[in-house]
Amino acid sequence: MFKYVSLAVIVILAAVLLSSCAPAATGSMNPYPRQLNASGQGKVYVVPDLAYIFIGVRTQTASLSDSLNQSNTKAAEISSQLKELGVAAEDIQTSAFNVYPVQNYDQNGQPTGTEYVVENTVNVTVRDLASLGQILDSVVRSGANSINSITFDVADRKSAEAKARELAIQDAKARAEEMARLAGVDLGIVLNVSVYNSGSPTPVYEGKGGAVMSASGEVPVAAGQLVITADANIGYEIK
Repeated sequence: MFKYVSLAVIVILAAVLLSSCAPAATGSMNPYPRQLNASGQGKVYVVPDLAYIFIGVRTQTASLSDSLNQSNTKAAEISSQLKELGVAAEDIQTSAFNVYPVQNYDQNGQPTGTEYVVENTVNVTVRDLASLGQILDSVVRSGANSINSITFDVADRKSAEAKARELAIQDAKARAEEMARLAGVDLGIVLNVSVYNSGSPTPVYEGKGGAVMSASGEVPVAAGQLVITADANIGYEIK
């Protein structure tokens, strides 16, 4: 047993001696080269050609059957009006249908009876923004008493998103060149690049035009403009 232990110790000592005699690794080779990182942003302004609207009917009566019947009648009338105004059936989608009781109380806090609420909400996609004001006016007159979340969008974002990415990379490159010049260094090869779009287009609140107004006598609607944004980050090796 002692011989085996002695042999193991000799092997370990030999390995240590050999490693100390081996030539030193090239310490001058830095696995993490000096870098210069820059970020940039690109923005593309577009005029929206789509609108998404939540249109709802809310009825409340002492009879669940009456509330349901009234809701169904109004919802059918609203759907008919939408189709007459050019909204395709596939662009009308039910997003919520709720039925629940509501307890009424008198001024002394005593229950006086129960009423029943029926809520029916559809998500409507409007592809002709020139008709948006007329659509809003018509559905309200048909019984819609809940309209919210009018959101504008563009049907084809790909070209605008691609342009925004191009502008973001150009901006990041220009910033990197400026920083290198100010720091007195030269840029080498590109080490890493990352680009991403910021998601859905956002409204522009700085008055760049592009508004779409409804005709006289209808609900006034201004679509304005949307901005599509991309961000880029570029890392360069410093020579």
